[in-house]
Amino acid sequence: MLKANTRALLWVLGIAPVVFAIASATGAFDSKTPDPVLTEPVVLGSVEETVLANGVLEPARTVRVGAQVSGQLKTLHVELGQPVKFGDLIAEIDATQQQNKLRTAEASLANVKALRKEREIRLKEAELAFRRQRTLSGSKVVSAADLEKAQAEFLALEAQVEQLEAQIAEKTIGVEDALATLAYTKVTAPMDGVVVAVVSKEGQTLNSNQAVPTIVVLAQLDVMRVNVQISEADIGRVKPGQNVRFTILGGTRTPTASVLEQIEPAPASIADEPSMGSDAQTTASAVYYNGLFATPNPDGRLRPMMNAVVTIICGQAENVPLVAWSALTERDGQGRYHVQVRTPSHALAERLVTIGLTDRIKAQVIEGLSVGDEVIIPSDGEATE
Repeated sequence: MLKANTRALLWVLGIAPVVFAIASATGAFDSKTPDPVLTEPVVLGSVEETVLANGVLEPARTVRVGAQVSGQLKTLHVELGQPVKFGDLIAEIDATQQQNKLRTAEASLANVKALRKEREIRLKEAELAFRRQRTLSGSKVVSAADLEKAQAEFLALEAQVEQLEAQIAEKTIGVEDALATLAYTKVTAPMDGVVVAVVSKEGQTLNSNQAVPTIVVLAQLDVMRVNVQISEADIGRVKPGQNVRFTILGGTRTPTASVLEQIEPAPASIADEPSMGSDAQTTASAVYYNGLFATPNPDGRLRPMMNAVVTIICGQAENVPLVAWSALTERDGQGRYHVQVRTPSHALAERLVTIGLTDRIKAQVIEGLSVGDEVIIPSDGEATE
């Protein structure tokens, strides 16, 4: 009995490797199932092609209000954050020197006017004498020499009066200049705005001979300007007139809409470049072009130097066929994409597809696919640029 069991066990152990080899060869132990094919239909919908950029908010207009005369800042009539209107008094500068110059100019003008008055009286006397001499010259009572002397004296006084008239005009200009200089000691607001910086303090001495000293900085904050930095990779898709929207960091409101007004033709850094020739050193740093647009700021929530996230809308399309961006694979020489499509019989077919606008999630189908077509999504899920 023991021998029979032993022979049976040996027989099983001997045949087991053979059975295992046959099963492995036929795939009996292979439990792996084929990977499922991921598809997505072409549908009607809307797509928006955009460019994202960073921006900085600036006041629509900024003015540095300075002093045109030298002297001590006597009184400052505004404070930081104060709204002002055009013509409001900003500051007063000690006007002692300017007042003295005005009095000197007025005295000089009065002196010349008095001298003219005296010369005019003498001119009238000389004119009467000359006429008298000319009347009597025919009766041999007055010699020719006396007549010539009277005429010369008359003409000389006439010239002196004309000279004094010119001096009066010159002195009048001097008085007007002195009045203007005196007026400069009262610094007024050149526009409506808000005081965003106070640069000079009361008691400080201002010297306008070297540079115009700034007293305060005014800004118009009811309208803000957004300076957008557009990268060189995106600048070809952006142009003035396109709609934009932006949000500020930390803002929870709906994005603010506006229209791109201008794109500067060259980067702002061009003003700092010493040379634009072939020998100029090149760098690998990114290049950005400034785009500008304005936005109303009636509630004052937008402030200077805030950062903004700007979306520039390059194009929009509604109710158009859309294909998954990840379904687009290689491109041919004409810019068309190769797309795998599953036919109704579950076979795979390749199409050449021309696309329009894309948001890198969906792409507008121009040609090559129809609504309802089932496109194959590659396993890597990445589209070809």
